[in-house]
Amino acid sequence: MKHRIVILGAGYAGASAAGRLARRLHPDDVEVTLVNAEPDFVERVRMHQLATGQELRDRPLTDMLAGTGVVLRVARVTAVDVDSRTVSVAGGDDLAYDTLVYALGSARDDHGVPGVFEHAEEVASRPGALHLLTRLRGLAPGGRVLVVGGGLTGIESASEIAGAFPGLDVAIVAQGGFGDWLSAVGEMHLRGTFGRLGITVHEHTAVASVGPTAVVTDGGATIPADVTVWAAGFAVHPVAAASALAVTDRGQILVDDTMRSVSHPDVYAVGDAALAHGPVGNPLRMSCASGIPMAWQAADSIVARLTGGRLPHVPLAYVHQCISLGRRDGIIQLVTADDRSRSVAPGGRLAAAYKELVCAGAAWMVAHPVPYPARRRRTAKEGSLVAAAAR
Repeated sequence: MKHRIVILGAGYAGASAAGRLARRLHPDDVEVTLVNAEPDFVERVRMHQLATGQELRDRPLTDMLAGTGVVLRVARVTAVDVDSRTVSVAGGDDLAYDTLVYALGSARDDHGVPGVFEHAEEVASRPGALHLLTRLRGLAPGGRVLVVGGGLTGIESASEIAGAFPGLDVAIVAQGGFGDWLSAVGEMHLRGTFGRLGITVHEHTAVASVGPTAVVTDGGATIPADVTVWAAGFAVHPVAAASALAVTDRGQILVDDTMRSVSHPDVYAVGDAALAHGPVGNPLRMSCASGIPMAWQAADSIVARLTGGRLPHVPLAYVHQCISLGRRDGIIQLVTADDRSRSVAPGGRLAAAYKELVCAGAAWMVAHPVPYPARRRRTAKEGSLVAAAAR
């Protein structure tokens, strides 16, 4: 009987894991099934571009997985039973698995702030980005757009909107200092660009509630907004927390350095859904830069355990943070392996071009998750599998 591998979620991490497993394991021995709510791969790092009217390339998962043997199941996951090793999906039969890769990702996190889901737009999903585009196009000149969140998503969204809709009044709210995690030169470039784009910056400001035409800060001040864009962090999919898997207080699955669940050895978790650590014990941030290496680590670990091979022990380290500031500007903030800013942070048109290469490269790596010649390996005999699984 074939070993059944089920991957939940086809974002950067899930799709990468599916393709890498299928290209490294023999199809006579394993059956790889990828479950995703949409039939297409969504370039989440480009949703702020979609929200400003830019056309993105269609990427059907069937095309990206062509020739791999991966079975695509378009369905929404509703539950995971780790005791019976089954996955429930909306409107369909349960899927049984021998090995599960959980990669359901994340969505916007309202942090308990009233009015976020009722009144704020988001760029964490394709439907959300398209809805925001409709709202932006409906604003008259001088319309007020407020982006809540001073992280990468908020910065990229605010600069993209200001560049694409120069007639709008764009502002951003940051709970801490604006860009204060960047190096001095990186922060200076960021502030200079936002000044050039005419974006108002409200820093050291927390939002207490969101209304239809304004937000109220924790200090009681009101900031007018015809459209509020919520970019203040992400919350993971709730399915894992509702299962018996060991999770953090945020619902992320606890994993070891091979991306295997610390509570259930037949479950692996990658991307935003997992809490993994870098080379010095630093928690990996929710990002594409974390998700793809985590997926490769998980896939290679599964292959090693199924074939009796050597487990990978590759440190998951960072190199840089790439920030787009519209289509013609950007910042490449070099960082240490544990994601602390170095002094070097080139910016400008070349940085924007490099960020575009990084985004295109990320999509390419999803479609080519084994960028070197690799043979499809046969699974080991039962006794060897038991020994390998115990490692």
